[in-house]
Amino acid sequence: MILGAPLSASDAALFETFVVPRYLAFFGGLAIDMMLPAPQPAVANLGCRTGYPDGVIAEKLAGGSLTGVDSSPAALDLARTKASLISGIQTSYELAESWPTPLAGESFTHAISIHPLCGAEERARLLSELRRVLMPGGQALLALPLRGSFPEINDMIREFALRQDLADLSKAVDTAAASRPTIETVSEEFESAGLTDVDVDVQLIAVSFNDGKEFLEDPIAKLMILPDMRAVLQTEARVLDNSIKYVHEAICKYWSEGVFELTVNVGCASGRRL
Repeated sequence: MILGAPLSASDAALFETFVVPRYLAFFGGLAIDMMLPAPQPAVANLGCRTGYPDGVIAEKLAGGSLTGVDSSPAALDLARTKASLISGIQTSYELAESWPTPLAGESFTHAISIHPLCGAEERARLLSELRRVLMPGGQALLALPLRGSFPEINDMIREFALRQDLADLSKAVDTAAASRPTIETVSEEFESAGLTDVDVDVQLIAVSFNDGKEFLEDPIAKLMILPDMRAVLQTEARVLDNSIKYVHEAICKYWSEGVFELTVNVGCASGRRL
């Protein structure tokens, strides 16, 4: 599945109600701020999930069209329901389960992806697809966690690796952390995909939870943070499952009564197909 596993209908509702306003809005806000005007805007939203930030795009680029693609039928159903209430822009949503997506090449003035759940290899395919669907002169926007994100989770997996004498897991955590792009490396990735005039905006945030248990039970953790960690951490499935289990236990222990803050280095990169 591209850019994240399909959501159930109940998870799609949780995603829209909790994940979008409390977490994803930081990423979408940067992307919208960087979005350039166009006389006849046509926007592709790759990995659109429940249709965010489609309503905000409609306000900024009124009079155009927007097409969203995602691997989750339930999320797309919710996106279509929301879109029926959006005025000023034509919307459509399509199922996409592999690369390339069903979107026509060189057909969009903007191509956007917000916090795709993928590692570096899949991100290269995504950037190639963003470029493919853009008209010459079109703008690609990719918002994602940059290097320095989720150090609290990384430290607990390192602790597990040390206690279990798993040197390979410790190396995998370091490799995963380093695989998250910096301002410089995301610019290089854009240029390698044939996207130029690259600009990157960054915002360091802390997402707070009353305690560790609240974080683990929150849809933000279940639907975004932990799946994201699974996507970037390259190790055997059994070790990965055990390390995530340890993370659960450690967070509940260390933050049983105190506030748990998750550090996220929010970034958005913009590039043009010229």
